[in-house]
Amino acid sequence: MPEENDRSPEMANPYGYPDMAWAEQLDPEYAHARAVVRQHSVGEGGKLSVMIKELVVIGILASRGLQYGVEAYMRRAIEYGATRDELFEAIKAAAVPGGGVAYSVGVRALYELEREGAFQ
Repeated sequence: MPEENDRSPEMANPYGYPDMAWAEQLDPEYAHARAVVRQHSVGEGGKLSVMIKELVVIGILASRGLQYGVEAYMRRAIEYGATRDELFEAIKAAAVPGGGVAYSVGVRALYELEREGAFQ
């Protein structure tokens, strides 16, 4: 188990949400507990790669209509080797259970990353 003051990159919020960094200041102990759960959920280790774990989360977030989350998780998936085509395939798969909202939210997120130059 990491030390209480561990602020390694894997324990820090890897998605860049400024509101979560702010909330960490309100209750560092709770933020640390969430970081430990995040590490066990989408961190390195386990049977699935980080990229695959991120693709799973992307599908869920897209199905819930959370474009900002889809973009953040796509960025991390790219850091772990995901290509534009793999991300698009994940969105198409999410559209089966998630319907049109999953597809449109995912496509918008992918489009924004394309515009930002994330795939160069």
